[in-house]
Amino acid sequence: MATMRQIGLTRPGGPETMHIMQVPVPRPGRGEVLIRVAAAGVNRPDVAQRSGIYPPPPGASPVLGLEVAGKVSALGEGVTALQVGEDVCALVNGGGYAEYCLAPADQCLPWPKDYDAVRAAALPETLFTVWANLFGPNLPSGGHLSAGQSVLIHGGSSGIGTIAIQLARAFGARVFTTAGSAAKCAACVALGAESAIDYRQEDFVTRVQALTDGRGVDVILDMVAGSYLSRNTQALARDGRLVVIAVQGGTRDPDFNIGLVMMKRLVITGSTMRPRTAAEKAALRDELRAQVWPLLDAGRCAPVLHGVFPLDQVGEAHRLMESGAHIGKIVLTM
Repeated sequence: MATMRQIGLTRPGGPETMHIMQVPVPRPGRGEVLIRVAAAGVNRPDVAQRSGIYPPPPGASPVLGLEVAGKVSALGEGVTALQVGEDVCALVNGGGYAEYCLAPADQCLPWPKDYDAVRAAALPETLFTVWANLFGPNLPSGGHLSAGQSVLIHGGSSGIGTIAIQLARAFGARVFTTAGSAAKCAACVALGAESAIDYRQEDFVTRVQALTDGRGVDVILDMVAGSYLSRNTQALARDGRLVVIAVQGGTRDPDFNIGLVMMKRLVITGSTMRPRTAAEKAALRDELRAQVWPLLDAGRCAPVLHGVFPLDQVGEAHRLMESGAHIGKIVLTM
């Protein structure tokens, strides 16, 4: 039986708990394809899962890795839209840190024009997340950002933030962002942010109010939560939408004032990508193919790559992710 390398965990914990193991190559089931992985993206949910605080949903692979790029190696029953040998990138429910990975065929996308595997692997998890939460035209939990509106993107120098800035700008929004250093703020402005706020030096609420002549922004994309909850409501305009996609600052804010939400008619929502149904992810894939892939093909937006590591240096990749020193995406190669 053919075997492959994949990353295993000895126990929940730090980067040192990850190790390479040899396992059988899986076989695709109905509606699945087997991808020979050339590159896999590293994301915050991977770090959370490794730490034991973000377990995979029922039926998902326990192996880390939520986005991959490579060649289709085998087709499962019922798959007709893809061919063996085709270059694809895919959002997967787990299993990306491996030389072969199973992916639902309906969550696969072609590599954009002139892309290699590393750049393609930096796309799926990030773009599915940004599209569903910042725009989400057919989702009640989406931010429904549209041309002429304004958005504040927290963590603008992250993998999520760097692509969110570009997409929001491409679709005609005014873009503001927060980041943790002068260098990170400069990177955000270079990507299209009208203004980047160093949250270590300035209060983002005060700055946003000044930038919008006291109105506030229409949408906030937040990956911090915690004490940002009450401050976000202060930075939002009337009828504004707050979309929470991560809780790096915790899940509670003792200063939260529901009265302000009522007075300003705010909508507070949030979501995670992994538990979404296959049908929801397929619909998002179709929207991305129609709305975002032409922008990628034309070079109007692109992933920002910070670091590329071979699979046996996965611990170093996770340490970089946890340090917060990166700007953009971190990718593993096989």
